[in-house]
Amino acid sequence: MRGPHNIWRLIRTGATLERTGAMGVVLTAFEAPRALRILARSLVWPFRWLGIKGDVTQPPVVRALTALGPAYIKFGQVLSTRPDVVGAEMATQLRVLQDKLPPFSIAAAKQAVAQELGRPADAVFSEFSEPVAAASIAQVHKARLADTGETVAVKVLRPGIERAFRKDVDAFYFAADVIEFIAPFSRRLRPRAVIEHFDGVVTGELDLRLESASASEFSANTQGDAGFQVPVVKWEYSSRRVMTMDWAEGVSLGDNAALDAAGHDRHALGSRVLQLFLSHALRDGFFHADMHQGNLKVAANGDIIAYDFGIMGHIDEYTRRVYAEILFGFIQRDYQRVAEVHFEAGYVSAHQDVDEFARALRAVGEPIFGMDATRISMGRLLNYLFEVTERFGMETRTELILLQRTMVVVEGVARSLDNTINIWDVAKPVVGGYIKDSIGPRALAQDLMKTARVLGRFGPRLPKLVEAALIRQASEEEAPQRRVWPWVLTGGTAGLALGIAGTLALYWL
Repeated sequence: MRGPHNIWRLIRTGATLERTGAMGVVLTAFEAPRALRILARSLVWPFRWLGIKGDVTQPPVVRALTALGPAYIKFGQVLSTRPDVVGAEMATQLRVLQDKLPPFSIAAAKQAVAQELGRPADAVFSEFSEPVAAASIAQVHKARLADTGETVAVKVLRPGIERAFRKDVDAFYFAADVIEFIAPFSRRLRPRAVIEHFDGVVTGELDLRLESASASEFSANTQGDAGFQVPVVKWEYSSRRVMTMDWAEGVSLGDNAALDAAGHDRHALGSRVLQLFLSHALRDGFFHADMHQGNLKVAANGDIIAYDFGIMGHIDEYTRRVYAEILFGFIQRDYQRVAEVHFEAGYVSAHQDVDEFARALRAVGEPIFGMDATRISMGRLLNYLFEVTERFGMETRTELILLQRTMVVVEGVARSLDNTINIWDVAKPVVGGYIKDSIGPRALAQDLMKTARVLGRFGPRLPKLVEAALIRQASEEEAPQRRVWPWVLTGGTAGLALGIAGTLALYWL
């Protein structure tokens, strides 16, 4: 499908933004230079009549995004958590994209249940409500199980959503290819790789069996987290297009008036959201990657309840340590160490000047400290950080896209609860604890034990593996075959000792 016909889709996107009035609103919200505003609107204005009219009762940006489709709605959901970037008024308007979109009929939902579960919906559920929430991909119904009488939440995919997303993502691929072709400097940002990553995330979100598995794993990981709950999946009532979980009763984390009326401490809730996310990302390497207000509730006892696990993030242990060191360096205002970590991890090319990079990072970090959070412009901060990455030729790290995106969303959620929250102050105990447990002497001992266990399993095979590797290397170099030292290859014990020595060397170098 990826061909020139996508030009029509992209033209219609710009035309829709202009026709609905969203183009000017967005450019103003992002503080775009006047020359850029004039150029952008001049290019799309002749085509505005091709744009989708949308629902004229909605605000311009909401009207445009809902008209354009589910992939665009996802983008709007991210912006809805950033009042510091798009302004409080627009962020409030965009909240409807989280869970208040037009629903599809209850008849279509029951038909999907019958097809997926193999029984009529009325036989499975004694009660089945009208939609209580409707988002870009699915909607949720409150129901009661006929067999047990338990109250549950039933999530059902929108009819035809797979094809709708495919069309949007197809156009995004085309746009990425065009951008890389006409603007070679953009390749360091890897626009196509970013779209591939987005494609993979969306594909996983369209299979509710994967979401059920994610919810189950997330629940197991977070059992001991104080003040946090994850609803239990009802596997026997779940399938590819239908998912059933325990009903989560509580106040939406986006309803500040209701939270105040219930007596909840919004500053404490905002801080806890940030700390829970960091704990899940660093401790477990598996985190909820769609933590906007529409997916979070507060129980009567003050616990935060998370749901909607269609987008989950995973980062390996090495990346977690790198990320933690970068965060901790910013918290400690040790910009030299932050710069060194970027170079050690290969995020910045070795030919760049580490001291110059450290000074550039200082210019990003220093405005944050000693300042009331309400005075910090995240928009300007992100713009400057982008300039720094461009200056030093940093490429987009696709393995960190979800982590970075979620960090932005979670900070936005926390700020919406209390705009005086400073992410660095809140993050310090969590990141510091992870550094202590995972990068100090205790981590060294744990890594040595893991290395010993792995090498121990392969002990009997080590002589042949080492000999084959040496022979292959000698052959590639066209050098005479070397005699393998018998004392190295006498068994697994010697190989194990070498492995442990190598691990120690890596830590000490």
